[in-house]
Amino acid sequence: MGMTMSQKILADHTGLEQVVPGQLIEADLDLVLGNDITSPVAVNEFRKAGFDKVFDTKKVAIVPDHFTPNKDIKAAEQCRMIREFAHEMQIENYFEIGEMGIEHCLIPEKGLAVPGDLIIGADSHTCTYGALGAFSTGVGSTDMAAGMATGKCWFKVPSAIKFILKGKPQGWVSGKDVILHIIGMIGVDGALYKSMEFMGEGLINLSMDDRFTMANMAIEAGAKNGIFMVDQRTLEYVKEHSKRPYKIYEPDEDAVYEEVYEIDLSAVRPTVAFPHLPDNTRTIDEVGDVSIDQVVIGSCTNGRIEDLRVAAKILKGRKVKKGIRCIVFPGTQNIYLQALKEGLIADIVEAGAIFSTPTCGPCLGGHMGVLAKGERAVSTTNRNFVGRMGHTESEVYLASPAVAAASAVTGKITDPGAI
Repeated sequence: MGMTMSQKILADHTGLEQVVPGQLIEADLDLVLGNDITSPVAVNEFRKAGFDKVFDTKKVAIVPDHFTPNKDIKAAEQCRMIREFAHEMQIENYFEIGEMGIEHCLIPEKGLAVPGDLIIGADSHTCTYGALGAFSTGVGSTDMAAGMATGKCWFKVPSAIKFILKGKPQGWVSGKDVILHIIGMIGVDGALYKSMEFMGEGLINLSMDDRFTMANMAIEAGAKNGIFMVDQRTLEYVKEHSKRPYKIYEPDEDAVYEEVYEIDLSAVRPTVAFPHLPDNTRTIDEVGDVSIDQVVIGSCTNGRIEDLRVAAKILKGRKVKKGIRCIVFPGTQNIYLQALKEGLIADIVEAGAIFSTPTCGPCLGGHMGVLAKGERAVSTTNRNFVGRMGHTESEVYLASPAVAAASAVTGKITDPGAI
């Protein structure tokens, strides 16, 4: 029986010629990742188990990004703890304010993820790196601790779903619309503990930023991971950002997929996920009249340079509607600097929005954009659960940067093609 891309990576990192869905394995890791919320728990478990060094100082990365810049004393203490741990363990890939970014934007940018890698991170959106043809998945802090110490992790080999992409996105449609369309189609448990494997001639019409967004949200369909076939666009990105060796894995012709979906990218419309689940989707044509209080553009899902370019293109020469709070934040310092050089920040600020340092704060209702009771936000983030961005009686509508920016101008959820 043939293997999928994900199964091949797992087999190779386990030293086996073949793995099958449901099989329990222990595999070698290429990167172990944590942030300022999950790493303190992992450090405590690491020390409790009696470990005194990490397995490889180059293959552990810690990025304080969720409550940074520190929102309160507790956040400051957590960051101090992991800062001291990183120094003690001589961890090379520790990135803090001034050089940091949102972890899932920063890791690819730093060249720490390449095709064929096996990566775990104590954050559910670690699946982002599947855009590069890597197997990457979120784990708990205890698994992170064990991974830091041993360089290994256990896995149950996932079955897979194949997504064949065809055509070219039209108008303002981006990777965010495509993945929301897919999640709306299969449901938040439609890929439960499975690999979502993306391939097809339509891949050429999706930028790397589109792919990062789509892989990032595989977890919102319950997937173990999302992974894209490696093509020339992938290799160009890898060549620009990394000097590490890589390996390309393609599915066998007789690989077994539990389901196969064909997605015509040209038929996808701008899509919005209504409260309180990512699969509660409607096309922009079905939204109706939904007034809002706040717009958030950024996060590990949509804080990349293409996202900021789209937002600035819509906001330039226009004004954020009076009474609407529009918060824009880049994924990394480099993205921030690129936006500055291109004049995007000026366009955004002149429109009446604010431009923030890289942070996860607004996405999880941590700081810098927490919602009050009864407020509604259009957000380019990845989750719209009850209370996700603030009060349990607030509402979050997930959308692309284009829809979010257009909505900031009108004060209600708006088709970017209509303004």
